[in-house]
Amino acid sequence: MPPPPETRTADPPSLRFLIPLVTGGLVLAVILFGIGVYLWLSGTATAAIGGPFTLENGNGQAVTNRDFRGKYMLVYFGYTYCPDVCPTTLTELAGALDKLGPKAARVQPIFITVDPQRDTPAVIKQYTGAFSPRIVGLTGTPDQIAAVERAYHVYAAKHVTGPGPNDYGMDHSSVLYLMGPDGRFVAPIDADQTAPQLAKRLAGLIT
Repeated sequence: MPPPPETRTADPPSLRFLIPLVTGGLVLAVILFGIGVYLWLSGTATAAIGGPFTLENGNGQAVTNRDFRGKYMLVYFGYTYCPDVCPTTLTELAGALDKLGPKAARVQPIFITVDPQRDTPAVIKQYTGAFSPRIVGLTGTPDQIAAVERAYHVYAAKHVTGPGPNDYGMDHSSVLYLMGPDGRFVAPIDADQTAPQLAKRLAGLIT
């Protein structure tokens, strides 16, 4: 009688972001789409980007855009199950803040999930904390997330990968949004950069 098939347990949430789950073609598509969005944003009226939002932080507390007044918000949209684009961006972002010197204190990096179904406050807190304690992770209801995606002109779409309720990934644009201390849009920043490149770009934009 043949032995029963081998079973495997799911990888723990804290390691999911380290394990590549998609093909190189999908990653390239996400990067190219992000570049397209970046170029489109560069020619969009600044008043059309951003706006009020109410979301939840990693402690389950309500957070609004007004809580960050007086600082530059550096906003990135992604999700914790993202196999490589998101963790790569957050790694380089954390490194850029380390290289930015005193100006880093004027910047508040914010990670907003595009996957509210799986990214609970506890999950997003663990995820962002793995990169830098400076990064504030935000989640919310599907309606809240959809509203902030519209405000920032973010593309996000689910693609199913299997029969289970959590067997899916998220295609999404990959752009960093720099918002000024008054909450107004300053500039889009290409997320596909190294830490030194990001630090140089931020230093030139933060007055």
